[in-house]
Amino acid sequence: MRVDGGVAVVTLSNPEVKNGLTFAMCEELISVCDAVDADPSVAALVIAGDNGTFCSGSDTREYEWQATSDPSTTVTYDRTSLIYSSFLRLGRVGVPSIAAVRGAAVGAGLNLALACDLRVVARDARLISGFMKSGVLPGGGFYTLAHRLGGREAAVAMGILGEVISGERAVQCGLAWEAVDDVDVEDRAMLFATRATSDPELARRAITAFRAEVGPPAVAWETAVEMERGVQMWSRRRRQESL
Repeated sequence: MRVDGGVAVVTLSNPEVKNGLTFAMCEELISVCDAVDADPSVAALVIAGDNGTFCSGSDTREYEWQATSDPSTTVTYDRTSLIYSSFLRLGRVGVPSIAAVRGAAVGAGLNLALACDLRVVARDARLISGFMKSGVLPGGGFYTLAHRLGGREAAVAMGILGEVISGERAVQCGLAWEAVDDVDVEDRAMLFATRATSDPELARRAITAFRAEVGPPAVAWETAVEMERGVQMWSRRRRQESL
């Protein structure tokens, strides 16, 4: 991780397998999120992949993903749970998170992108669930992530029927905010992230309130009004004190 003007920039790098996630990478990502939370000067996080590809999924060279391993053993269960823990930790990091997706986001890599608060994708990027093609039920909460962003049909098409979608289609489905030329993805993601740096404390409070309101599960409108009230009063008081 590097911090660039108040933005934490995380680059997934495992070029031999197009940035496939190792267990060590997942541990490191969790540690990075902890470090971001501990640094109040950081206002946003951008996660991208090395060499023009976001992430090809789990690095299946790890023993626990081999056909000869027993997925039900305690050791295997705990180690593979690191993958899922990294999604959850990224989704709960204390600042707005943005995925800059170039090339492909496959399986666990797609889950990682969907765990972020915002996605900027290349027009020709490929978003692939990929689990069912491998004879494995989707994991990591894929159905929940895809459904809350793209709806029921997107979750079925991608997660059960193996539909591969482009970056442009992802925007149409609500799975990403903006599709741009491949060379512009990281710069555009950084532009969004930089908007939070003028007031990191407010950005942190805002993203916490946002997630609490919209969930899942989402809260009732009336509840949201009351949830927002305290933070809004805090922000107004702080603004008055700064004048």
